[in-house]
Amino acid sequence: MKVLVAEPIAPSGIEKLRETFEVEVKTDLTPEQLVAEIPGYDALIVRSATKATREVIEAGTSLKIIGRAGVGVDNVDVDAATERGIVVCNAPTSNIVSAAEHTVALMMALARNIPQANESMHSCKWERSKFTGAELYEKTLAVFGLGRIGALVAERARSFGMNLIGFDPYISEERAAQMGVKLYESLDEILPLADFITVHLPKTKETIGMFGAAEFSKMKQGVRLVNTARGGIYQNEPLAEAIRYGKVAGAAIDVFEMEPCTDSPLMEFPNVILTPHLGASTAEAQDRAGEQIAEYVIAGLEGHMVPTAVNIAPVAPEVLEKVGPYIDLAEDLGCMVAQIVRGGIEELDVEFVGSLADVDTRIVRTAVLKGLLSVVGVESVNFVNADYYAEQRGIRVAEINRTETHDYVSQMIVRAQTPSGPVEVGATLVGKKNQPRLVSLYQHDIDMVPSRYMAFFTYEDRPGMIGKIGTLLGVSDINIASMQVGRKKVGGEALMGINVDTPVPRELLDKIVAEAGINNAWSVEL
Repeated sequence: MKVLVAEPIAPSGIEKLRETFEVEVKTDLTPEQLVAEIPGYDALIVRSATKATREVIEAGTSLKIIGRAGVGVDNVDVDAATERGIVVCNAPTSNIVSAAEHTVALMMALARNIPQANESMHSCKWERSKFTGAELYEKTLAVFGLGRIGALVAERARSFGMNLIGFDPYISEERAAQMGVKLYESLDEILPLADFITVHLPKTKETIGMFGAAEFSKMKQGVRLVNTARGGIYQNEPLAEAIRYGKVAGAAIDVFEMEPCTDSPLMEFPNVILTPHLGASTAEAQDRAGEQIAEYVIAGLEGHMVPTAVNIAPVAPEVLEKVGPYIDLAEDLGCMVAQIVRGGIEELDVEFVGSLADVDTRIVRTAVLKGLLSVVGVESVNFVNADYYAEQRGIRVAEINRTETHDYVSQMIVRAQTPSGPVEVGATLVGKKNQPRLVSLYQHDIDMVPSRYMAFFTYEDRPGMIGKIGTLLGVSDINIASMQVGRKKVGGEALMGINVDTPVPRELLDKIVAEAGINNAWSVEL
């Protein structure tokens, strides 16, 4: 088989490919030249400059895999590749060490005023007293996002003798403790404690703009902030105000909402360090990307699973016919569980009951993981790499098949083991149209059609609870579409599930818990 390397990658990666395949390195091809060149090649490797467009992919009649030697696949038409059964993969861990080291470098530069002192010296000045700094030793570092990069930053900060605290709703206290990090469950708890804050969060609707004026006001006076993750996690204008009035002593920003960035309200401040997205810009990271993508392309061409593939793997038609109707429901259940759990997931059981237990349900189990990990913030998670990312996050996954059933022809149960106890959601499909139904939650029987926005409440069964909850939702302009209540016995614990037209904010749930005497409340968005 033949591999076309369209951009420079590490020589060691090329040599690894040449051990098995015929490799041609042809860089600086124009789009037209690439279209003309690609027929006859089984694999294409690019970095960031070469665009694997639909035209290129359709011309590559022998293509089996496209590898991007770097993070992300923005320059590859993934949809076009998927339509033709071509695996698309990247090298998402190639830059994690470089990104972590850049984070620590920025934090140290902030603490010791290194860029400002350097600029002063280059202006032929000696202003030693002007640049008195601060030690990292025994300072408190708050790490927001304890994935691969956040964990490496924590490891390096620990060597400086820093006190480590963290915020990540999707890892367990046990896993955080292994990193030497004390977990906090809310921003209100953690923000006042930090001398330094670093964010390592994915780009989601929850994280972009996560830190605004309200959050800055809750921080410790003189806090220092770092962002090498995604542009926009700190809101620019409120951050500029917090710096202007001294609440924030300094900030170091490597990523921006719009790049290239040549205009920002942060540019006026000498105590703000700005770098042009250098987190992955090391020779080692680029070499590592080339070596990793070579390994993945080899695996793909040899028919093995590619752990970083970003598109769906083909499924045998006979399997898809039987389990296909359950795939969307499985993804929704995973999404639900991820939003209900508190304290991280340690184990995940996916149980198939009844006739569903007699078929190959691996892709359905993977759909559960895909839904769960999409909420957790794993970018580009799909049916090929969901198991890989679950393993990376320390989630043990088991598939259980049980043919005996009492209530439904087929049923699917997702059960998560967490530090605060098990979370269990059950669902089935009913009727000729395979309509989804939620049939159990926390072992309470319900009969509820899942919708985009839902909320759930547990409380002691007593008169007037439905009215109290409905009134508080109504006052906040939350319209209830339908409601289901399940209970095990009169006067015991009851569970209410509601379908609503708009999201239910966390603040409103907390208010309902306090004013209506609710035990627990969760909102879910599918």
